Order: sequence, then structure tokens, then C-alpha cells
Amino acid sequence: MNPRLSLALQGDDALPVTGRVLVLNAGPGVNLSALPKDRVTIVQGFRPDHDALVAQGFSVLASIGSGDFSAAVIFLPRAKAAARGLVADAVRLVQPGGPIWIDGQKTDGIETMIKDVRARVPISAPMSKAHGKIFRFDAPDGEVFADWAAAELSPAPGYVTLPGVFSADKVDRGSALLASVLPVDLSGRIADLGAGWGWLSTQILAQDKVKELHLIEADHTALACARRNVADARAVFHWADATRFKPAEKFDFVITNPPFHTSRAADPALGADFIRAAAKMLSPSGVLILVANRHLPYETVLAEMFRDVSEVTKDAGFKVLRASHPQASPKAIPISRRRR
Repeated sequence: MNPRLSLALQGDDALPVTGRVLVLNAGPGVNLSALPKDRVTIVQGFRPDHDALVAQGFSVLASIGSGDFSAAVIFLPRAKAAARGLVADAVRLVQPGGPIWIDGQKTDGIETMIKDVRARVPISAPMSKAHGKIFRFDAPDGEVFADWAAAELSPAPGYVTLPGVFSADKVDRGSALLASVLPVDLSGRIADLGAGWGWLSTQILAQDKVKELHLIEADHTALACARRNVADARAVFHWADATRFKPAEKFDFVITNPPFHTSRAADPALGADFIRAAAKMLSPSGVLILVANRHLPYETVLAEMFRDVSEVTKDAGFKVLRASHPQASPKAIPISRRRR
């Protein structure tokens, strides 16, 4: 829930009485009841949040290139460059003079955003509530924020990313470790679960016996980058929630560097959900290979879901685990054996 938006929109001039309202980066838990639902268009590229908002009856797009809006509301992401890109998008899409509201937690950089926007245009007095702030400025006519538009990054030679995607500025160390120990006999139908912008997928596709590689990724922007980075006819792209994805045919291998953050705090349950989903996607003799931070206790859920589990390698920060022969019925692990 977000009480700041309702507080900010109580004024008569808070929003135009006609015209569409653009909402950027709203999650399904944000209270949007203060907005005119029939005039709202939400842009949300994270598939689970996108689907949850659609289920609430909102008009939701994965991305937006053009439009004509009378106002905008931005919910601040943590990445500074991504946040600035949203401001540039709002200014580009909102009619000059239309209100643009920016809401964010203190931990997500709202104070810096207030300072940076105020340096370019007049802003309203920020309103504080629930460890965050919300403020408004009127969309300028011109290129005042054009330099804030999201610029492509090059995390490795021949690859492109955009601000806000995971490991946008370099190859993730966990993925690099996983790539270094990929089996030399990869073959058949393979899934890269949580494929990101595609670097690991290209390492998998370096093997000739791979028949198909399915890149399954919930971040629409990351998948769009992967489509540019993975130039191979064997690649199949899916914008999907990896924990709910159901393949048309079972996979021979699932390879994954699963996420373990839903916020600033680590959430091992998310990686565990990836493991359970992978087990359901694999053939009876299928193999799961995953990389994880060494402290994450994935061995327990692997032992529940697979017949054979082993550690392939590890370094100072990461471990690569291999599991094969998924169980039709997950094994019950005695309490005394479960890792705490």
C-alpha cells in the first residue's frame, strides 16, 4: 500500500479532469485507488507484476514507445539510471504543462531525485509519509530531461543492456563461474531459466548438440536485450514468470542463475521456487545445473525434488550445483536433516 499518492492527489489541481494518466513502475501492492482507473495506462515490464495488475482490471503495457498523456505518476526504482530514464520517458509522453508525480522510498533515492529534478525545473513541496516522499513538477516543453533517457550499456564486447536490468554493466560473477563448468555434452532441448540479457545463453549455444535453447525471462527489458544479443536460430524467447512457465515439451537440461532478491533483503524462497519449477519442466532423466551464492541453502530443496544432487565447484562467493532425475513426488526430508 502507498498512502503518499492518495495524500498528494487530494488537491483539485492534482490531476487533469480529462486525458490519459501514465503510471510507470507500479507494483501490484501499490494502492492506485486515487487514480481514475478508466483513464490509467500502467507500464510494467516485470511479468509477475504485469499479470497481477491486469488481474486487478488495469490497462497494462510491457513497454511504451509513444503516446499522448495528460499526466504521469512514477514509482521510483532503485537504480538511479533507470529512474532517470523513467523521468525522461514521462516528460516525452506527457503534454507540456501536465503534472508528473514522482514517489519513492528514502532507501530508493527519492532525496537525490528531488535535488536533481529541482535543479532543472520548479517542483512542488515534497510530501513525506511512511519513510518516503512524493513531489510534482509540470512537464516542460523542450529537451530539459532528454539527457536522462536510458542509454545502452556494453557489459561485454558485442552485448548491449539497459539500466535497471540485472548485472547491466558487467557479466555476473556467478554466471561466469557457471559457464566455466558447463558440461561438454549438452544436447537436446535446454532452458535458460531467468536468462537475463543473454550472456549465459550464448555460452550454452556454443555447443553444437544443443537442439533448442529456451530463454525464459520475466524482465521485458532484459529479454529485449537478449533478443539482440543472442543471434542463433536455435534460441526461443519467452517473456514469462519462470516459476509458472509450462513448456510444450519437457527439457533435457535446465540451466539457471536464479534471482534471490525481491527487495533489498535476500529471499532464498525465490530461488527455491525456481528449483521446484525446473524439476517440473525436466524429463525423467533431466538435469538441473544452477549457480548460487554459497550461503544460500538450496541443497535441501534440491534433495526434496531430485534423486541425485552434487556440488560441481565453488569459489569464494558462489557454488555450482547439479541435480538429476526429478522426483514425481518430492521426497520428505526429516526435520533433523533440514538446513536452518
